[in-house]
Amino acid sequence: MILAHSDKLPENRSKRSRYYIMIPKITHPLFDVTIPSTKKKTKVRPMLGREEKILLIAKQGRDKNEILSAVKNVVTNCIHDANLSLDTLTTFDIEYLFVKLRAVSINNVTKVTFLDNEDEKEYEFEIDLNNVEIKYPENVDKIIKISDTIGIELVYPAASLFEDTSFTSGDEIESFDKLICKCISKIFEGEKVYQSQFIQQDELIEFLDNLDIPNLNKIRAFVTNLPCLDHQIKYTNSVGTERQIVLKTLEDFFILY
Repeated sequence: MILAHSDKLPENRSKRSRYYIMIPKITHPLFDVTIPSTKKKTKVRPMLGREEKILLIAKQGRDKNEILSAVKNVVTNCIHDANLSLDTLTTFDIEYLFVKLRAVSINNVTKVTFLDNEDEKEYEFEIDLNNVEIKYPENVDKIIKISDTIGIELVYPAASLFEDTSFTSGDEIESFDKLICKCISKIFEGEKVYQSQFIQQDELIEFLDNLDIPNLNKIRAFVTNLPCLDHQIKYTNSVGTERQIVLKTLEDFFILY
């Protein structure tokens, strides 16, 4: 509400009196977006000024934790589905929703410039964000049999990983171990099932450290081939070399904002 003057005053009010009036409320259209992991549709509104501030602050800081958290916060704000909890979604769901929000909020077509490291010239490309999709790995094993009785069930990491500051605070090996732990849904031994949310992370890491290399490599293969954003740019540079640029990480698309 704002304080305003008016020539038309209510009865029993002097010309010197002031009163409050209601300013108009802005409504925004809703758009249908399909969640990649569930194939279910949800509704989103465009990003507004408040979301732009969140992203600009994260972009200025250039801190990976802040960027991940900012993206999750923006998607949370823009989702219009009371029955949907973002923590039940995967990391690539959030990345996909963020790209689609960028498309409906600003423009689905954005320009990007890359420096070719062979001829050292800059090339500008237009990217249609409506064409950006999720690339899924082929022949993925989600059940890893450790022995005749022991096995591991794997899942795609949850979106809550975006706000786990410990994930990117360690070195590369530590972060990868933490990512593997986030992908473990359960460990089973015969009829016994151990849900990962009830297992301490240190215990999970110790369990992984005691695995034989072939089984550990199966888990690594799952983690290193998670579904991801995918957009390819193909061009021929000035010396005739065919080049290809692949955009597949959140950071790749965050710079397009």
